Amino acid sequence: MTTWRCIHTGMSDSAWNMAVDEAILIAHSEGVVPPTVRFYGWNPPTLSIGYFQRARREVALERVAARGLGFVRRATGGRAVLHDQEVTYSVIVSESYPGMPTSVTESYRVISAGLLEGFRELKMQAEMVPLESEEEKVKYASMGSAACFDSPSNYELVVEGRKVAGSAQTRQKGVILQHGSILLDLDVDLLFDVLQFPSDRVRERMKRGFLQKAVAINQLRPDPVTYEKAVDAFTTGFAKGMNIQLIPGELSARELDLAHQLAASRYGREEWNLKK
Repeated sequence: MTTWRCIHTGMSDSAWNMAVDEAILIAHSEGVVPPTVRFYGWNPPTLSIGYFQRARREVALERVAARGLGFVRRATGGRAVLHDQEVTYSVIVSESYPGMPTSVTESYRVISAGLLEGFRELKMQAEMVPLESEEEKVKYASMGSAACFDSPSNYELVVEGRKVAGSAQTRQKGVILQHGSILLDLDVDLLFDVLQFPSDRVRERMKRGFLQKAVAINQLRPDPVTYEKAVDAFTTGFAKGMNIQLIPGELSARELDLAHQLAASRYGREEWNLKK
């Protein structure tokens, strides 16, 4: 069983959260830190968009500001996510790690096994969506909104047919960075208020469809799950699902230095966040 590091960095702003994930990736590529699982949250709540999304076309930026939300462009792909009442995780590991598939889709399957075990720790019957058959592709097809939880990707997690965790991945410097949101609660009205739609009628139609496609943990349980309880469950889940030993750790001096640089030069700047 391989030993990995587990880091809990608490609640931080958008620039810092994204900078830390990339800093761990760089430090791991340099061989100075081990494979890492990280858990964190967001303060203030933040709308993040995927690397390839067009910010001004898909996001109502003035409403993001009016609502007091943070805003950031991720280094990973995918669609917009409202990071609010959730646990966010990241997994950083070398592409050459033993047993890690070379394809993005299959590596999702390996990492999602940790998420699946985390839901089991919470006594929830989640399942991975392989999207292999035409029937599955039709069932989980996107409605075309800019929102991530509109539909699952391959091997993402659903409960009772609705998406409950969304993930995105990038590969740089021979290292995989996968991070994602595990929803505890969901403010659908806020999410759809800060996304752009051709008309209010389309917005409402998309919102109704979205509610049939996405769900949060505490919508499905009689007893609410706290952030702390969820982190404990998914820490155990990643250890079980990925057959690793997680050792508590902290960010190294190298990672902290890199994170400060990246927050100032990239994730905290409009040139990055609004560049598309």
